[in-house]
Amino acid sequence: MSEELVNTIKDAISPINDPHMGISIVEMGIVKNIAVDGDQAEITLQPTNPGCMSITRIAADTKIRAENVEGIENVKIIVEGHAMADSINEMINR
Repeated sequence: MSEELVNTIKDAISPINDPHMGISIVEMGIVKNIAVDGDQAEITLQPTNPGCMSITRIAADTKIRAENVEGIENVKIIVEGHAMADSINEMINR
């Protein structure tokens, strides 16, 4: 079941585009991992630029879309490889 939910989450977040490139964050490889455990999901994002000004918006949109997937109750977003990763993670996952 979790593999099916991973694919459903991936489909749900695929419409989110990198605002500078206009390409899906899934296609660009910004989405590094999606893990599901029961009704909990963890999504790892890594921007292409460690100073990316858009990663907070991308992370927030990803969390909202993933939490709207049937069968998912909570989503934790992990931003890696960004200068402000710790602050962004804390803010997004409150």
